[in-house]
Amino acid sequence: MLTTSSRLRIQEILIRLSKGNNVTLEERIYINKYATKNQNVSNWLKKASLIQRKQTISNPIDELLNGLDLNSDEPNSTFNPDHDDLGEWFSGAPSWIRRS
Repeated sequence: MLTTSSRLRIQEILIRLSKGNNVTLEERIYINKYATKNQNVSNWLKKASLIQRKQTISNPIDELLNGLDLNSDEPNSTFNPDHDDLGEWFSGAPSWIRRS
């Protein structure tokens, strides 16, 4: 459970993060410490990161998807069909999942 002072400090840091302002390494470590233990803080961090990365949305489908928060936590961790082989993603999977 968060204390009021911790919650306020975390929210202040996340507001700066979402606006693209400077956040120190110590502050990021502080946030991540709580995010690994508290689902609310983890969700706040995801939301702040999404807001920071958010670009102008030009169509209603993109707006819906952003509203559903289906985006990856890591923007560089998504599958790229031009450069990635989907079979490699399942290389450690059981044989019934892997392609032949």
